[in-house]
Amino acid sequence: MDVYKTHGAFSWSELMTADPAAAAAFYAELFGWKVEEMDMGTGPYRVLKIGDTSVGGIMDTPPGAAGMPSAWGCYVTVDDVDATARRCAELGGKVLMAPTDIPQVGRFAVLQDPQGAVLNAIRYAPG
Repeated sequence: MDVYKTHGAFSWSELMTADPAAAAAFYAELFGWKVEEMDMGTGPYRVLKIGDTSVGGIMDTPPGAAGMPSAWGCYVTVDDVDATARRCAELGGKVLMAPTDIPQVGRFAVLQDPQGAVLNAIRYAPG
């Protein structure tokens, strides 16, 4: 199964934190993850790897979320982000961030279930 193409599969974990460099050093030491930096146009993004397999990332807390506590977020692959966001709202959830494109990555939305838990839905760009 390819988690990046399978609807409903957990496919990525991401940490947003005020100190991504310190967090990357901590988790690299804790789990033995390799950390590779890449530029996403908003500053360095740290990709976490086990061997050659990317398993997650660490990013700086965006300016619009300043003061938010550091938190891990999970991504679930979907066939259609827009349809998933609509269905979330129909089922009593909330769309916290409307479907948005990430250049060269895919399209995602931030969803909240009726109990308050937050999850990201994503459709990855081909390639």
